[in-house]
Amino acid sequence: MTGRVGFRCDAGVGRGVGHLVRCVALAEELRTRGVDVVFAGAVHGSAWARAQLRDRGLPLVAAPDEPVRLAELARKLRLDAVVLDSYDLPAETGAVLGDAGLAVLAIVDGDPLGQAADLYLDQNLGAEHRPFHAGPRLAGADYVLLRDGVRRCRRASRELRGARAVPRVLCFFGGTDSAGVVPAWAEALVATGVPFEGTMISPAPFAGGDAITVIPPTDRLPELMARADLVVTAAGSAVWELLHLGVPTALTWVADNQLIGYEELVGRGVAAGLGDKPGEQAVGTLARLLADPAAREEHGRRGGGLVDGKGRERVADALLALF
Repeated sequence: MTGRVGFRCDAGVGRGVGHLVRCVALAEELRTRGVDVVFAGAVHGSAWARAQLRDRGLPLVAAPDEPVRLAELARKLRLDAVVLDSYDLPAETGAVLGDAGLAVLAIVDGDPLGQAADLYLDQNLGAEHRPFHAGPRLAGADYVLLRDGVRRCRRASRELRGARAVPRVLCFFGGTDSAGVVPAWAEALVATGVPFEGTMISPAPFAGGDAITVIPPTDRLPELMARADLVVTAAGSAVWELLHLGVPTALTWVADNQLIGYEELVGRGVAAGLGDKPGEQAVGTLARLLADPAAREEHGRRGGGLVDGKGRERVADALLALF
């Protein structure tokens, strides 16, 4: 297969990196099929996010927000298709790109925000059951986009996990912790009074205590997830990676667009719900999970298998059929 696909997305401190990460996963798949890819956008204040592109040899060019100028850039780059993954682009962007002869895939989380596209992707759990009238759509966990590093990982056997007297806890909130909440959740874990070994991922160092190691954003995240007995995070794009790995997860949310996913995941029992802040209820839930391996693993068991890791192949098939 030949062709050239552009990804229009941004990332950085204050914006997060979830859009970039899922686009990187699809870009990895397209390149295995001989398709050239280029990222068009901006990465601000996150060396980790920039490294996701640089280390994979994925080019990044600056891109205008104005739709007509973006279409001009797409023609200059000789693109056949554009993947839009942003809440901030003007609503007419997809239509202008389509009028310029480009195939358009829009990655959305529920509401397409008026964006026109030839095809939509909503990889959120249960999306296939929610009404959608904007156009053809790939919906649900069958279309989750996972990076190579996640697809290669496997969790330790149940016997090895059960042999650990003190649970390993991983706490992270995207690649940048844009809401700055990791220290507060570290305090909540300590407040449980239950022994644990914690790894907190934060771009800003802080004193976590004897049980906690604070590290900056890292490419070892898939490995750390696979080694964890419990992960504390938000209901963002990393949840699909955790479901694929079958890792017990306790969820909160830090952005309104994460609430739909939070309610679906907690409602199905595939993750424990912590609410929106590390208060008394959240501390109680964490204490129960830390003290009860069977309760933790039940969440992992329910979540395991929902994401088979082949979603990006299905999305690539559909995207390439557009041109």
